[in-house]
Amino acid sequence: MEDSYYKIYKPYGYLSQFVNNQNKRKNKKLLSELFELPETIMAVGRLDEKSEGLLLLTTDGKFSNYITSSKIEKEYHVMVDGTITEAQIVTLKNGVEISVNGKPYLTKSCKAELLKDTSHIVERFVRDEKHGPTSWLKIVVTEGKFRQVRKMTAKVGFPTLRLVRVRIGDYKLGTMKPTEIKTISY
Repeated sequence: MEDSYYKIYKPYGYLSQFVNNQNKRKNKKLLSELFELPETIMAVGRLDEKSEGLLLLTTDGKFSNYITSSKIEKEYHVMVDGTITEAQIVTLKNGVEISVNGKPYLTKSCKAELLKDTSHIVERFVRDEKHGPTSWLKIVVTEGKFRQVRKMTAKVGFPTLRLVRVRIGDYKLGTMKPTEIKTISY
């Protein structure tokens, strides 16, 4: 049987999984509610429930291992609380100490810059403007620790309000809309 490869726009509020094996998550929304796919399908990496954007799906374990390796860049467009400065962006680029499994971890250096054009990002209400200014960042990492990007922005004093993954290696979200699915080739 041929392996299958897809890219989806994972919407906000869904878990990056198809089957629920845990009772504590019984009211959570799963990807299987949105897509009819082979039973052997798996998400390549994860996007947490409150994150959205590009998620790759496959039945090919080798492809999954390759994509989640540190050879592949993952690009996020991130809305943060407040007006971030160039100095704080430099701090992010150089790596910050976050907690991973309760232990201190220094993130690898990454690419980070202010994102001026957000016209490609699907509108979604996050909070009222009266709660103060926000900034959009482009952050490109080659590692994916649990909630890493959120922990990184919080570490420099700018909690993440919205996180959209727009690229994994050569695979791009492009003009896809939430819940959209496309076949890709590997």
